[in-house]
Amino acid sequence: MKRLVVLISGNGSNLQAILDACQQGRINARVAAVFSNKANAFGLERARSAGVAAHALSSSAYETREDFDRQLIREIDAYAPDLVVLAGYMRILSPVFVAHYQDRLLNIHPSLLPKYPGLHTHRQAIANGDSEHGTSVHFVTDQLDGGPVILQARVPVFSGDSEEEVTARVQHQEHAIYPLVINWFVEGRLVMRDNSAWLDGKPLPPQGYAGD
Repeated sequence: MKRLVVLISGNGSNLQAILDACQQGRINARVAAVFSNKANAFGLERARSAGVAAHALSSSAYETREDFDRQLIREIDAYAPDLVVLAGYMRILSPVFVAHYQDRLLNIHPSLLPKYPGLHTHRQAIANGDSEHGTSVHFVTDQLDGGPVILQARVPVFSGDSEEEVTARVQHQEHAIYPLVINWFVEGRLVMRDNSAWLDGKPLPPQGYAGD
């Protein structure tokens, strides 16, 4: 069975969706380990509750981002992952890390990329009066939130919405689409080729997969 390693920094709601999908057979893989750059991340408790190895690695013990990432690579590779999954991991990855896991590194970002890379995406969508917002699953490259998009989910933004309401709406969609994309990868349907996402032997458009 294919092996996943998941990186988190906080609550781990997407991690929980992935753990549940593995347990239910919707992802034909198992989570081998979870790593966090925050020792108090609740997602580590989610991992332990599921019987999954949980590790915290503090960046303060390392002089440079590259030193930290090299140690993280060593610890991740001990689990021989087929895929590394970023699920609310809030550190910018070094080129060393991205290159090491090239073509097998996924992220989910709370916006309709390329709109709103970086932080505070829900706040920006509300402030700009957007009527639509969403989330994107993408392969990771050196460009921040700039790798090829695989799948997006859209949600409405209503007048008077709070940031919390939009966040909840987006997360509901994230918990549905991230396990789906992970399973595409572990089943061999999804690959990154020529800096594009390919599904079932065909290149996906810039906005990712769109059903008929």
